Amino acid sequence: MSVLLAQFQHYGRQWPEEHDTRHFVELLATRPHAFERTSLDAHFTGSAWLVSADGARVLLTHHRKLGRWLQLGGHADGDTELARVALREAEEESGLDDLSVQPEPFDLDRHRIPARGDEPEHWHYDVRFVVRAGANEQFVLSEESHALAWRSIDEIADDPTSDASLRRMARKWRLRG
Repeated sequence: MSVLLAQFQHYGRQWPEEHDTRHFVELLATRPHAFERTSLDAHFTGSAWLVSADGARVLLTHHRKLGRWLQLGGHADGDTELARVALREAEEESGLDDLSVQPEPFDLDRHRIPARGDEPEHWHYDVRFVVRAGANEQFVLSEESHALAWRSIDEIADDPTSDASLRRMARKWRLRG
């Protein structure tokens, strides 16, 4: 976990205007079970900014539970290697193979998840990684999604109706040059 702590600290220096980074460091330092869903009030998740081979588009899911267009991702379920979680979730939710993940966090996003059934309202500490698609971009819809779609990263960055964290990631992607 010292690698993840170092990654969070590096991220905080790279993006000092994103003040939630300190919460990620604190959760990692104080909650040894934060990689499990049983940490009911807050836990880590891993997500994929799944970019097309040409780097111009990202695969988004119309999330079944939340009813919004978002990046692919899910619970760590005890796995402390969040890049591996992001890759696994991208593969499971898209049906794509030949994916590769970059090991450094691309984006950090702390957000509330509403109560649903027996699950109380809680925080997701979402660590997002760039996942690159190979030549095959023919996705398969999973039970996690109402729909999947490749969307232009430039359109997301410039669309004020897109989710704020998607716009932030699209802008970061454009800065990478």
